[in-house]
Amino acid sequence: MKELLMRFAPAAAALSLLVAVQTSVSYADEGAPAPRAAMLITEGMAALEAGQPQRAVDAFEAALAVDPGHTPIYLHLAEAARREGLQGKAIGYYRETLKRDPDNYAAMSGEGAALVEKGAVEKARRNLSRLESLCGETCPETRDLATAISRGPQPRVLRAEAVMPDATVSQN
Repeated sequence: MKELLMRFAPAAAALSLLVAVQTSVSYADEGAPAPRAAMLITEGMAALEAGQPQRAVDAFEAALAVDPGHTPIYLHLAEAARREGLQGKAIGYYRETLKRDPDNYAAMSGEGAALVEKGAVEKARRNLSRLESLCGETCPETRDLATAISRGPQPRVLRAEAVMPDATVSQN
């Protein structure tokens, strides 16, 4: 018995250490961001408030480089992308947030609003039903998404290429 214990004890200790480290890494994003990342997030929020979404994106991306485990940075990036009119990019950030935190109400609501802005109202309604089942109809995120759905999709911007006159060749 002693020989069996001596043989497997180091492997068991290494395995338990590995599990402990994995667990601590997976829950690392639950707390506050790193101090430098927090400063960059604050800078990004100020840029958003000042109407400078690209400057905000730069600050949030820098914060993500400093603290890649802090999930709320993705929500900030999504908001900045939506303000720039990049709903597809915003949806990607919301989905990354949901991959990390499947029950994040703000990400569900934001993704739904971005989907509405792109014209995918049915997909947004699925997010609304999920939010209603998770947090109820009076939840602020549910009300925000319901309001976005009732407003409907954003009007499409007409590009110059869409209204180009037909090219005709005339002789002088």
